[in-house]
Amino acid sequence: MTVVEPGFFRTDFLDETSLSRTALQIDDYRETVDRTRAHAADVNNGQRGDPRKLAQAFLRLVDAKNPPLRLPLGSDTVEGIEAKNAFVAKELAEWRTVAVSTDFMSDVAK
Repeated sequence: MTVVEPGFFRTDFLDETSLSRTALQIDDYRETVDRTRAHAADVNNGQRGDPRKLAQAFLRLVDAKNPPLRLPLGSDTVEGIEAKNAFVAKELAEWRTVAVSTDFMSDVAK
């Protein structure tokens, strides 16, 4: 089994004709919803991902002898994962001493 993590692909997925929105709006979530909708409008029709190439990648995955556990598809997804991994690695390096200081002393010596 593979977890496929697609980025944004240039389809009509983000078009107003494809989206269904509820009339009910909860004030506590308005800022988050507005940001999400604005982002969708900003990237729509400018997505880097080619849906034909996405389909080809799926076919390669189906035929793979050793499929990966996770398959990010799209340069935007890869860049996001790389940024997240770099952030986690930097923070881990900064806090490593504290993180490993919680082991029993007898286990540290082994």
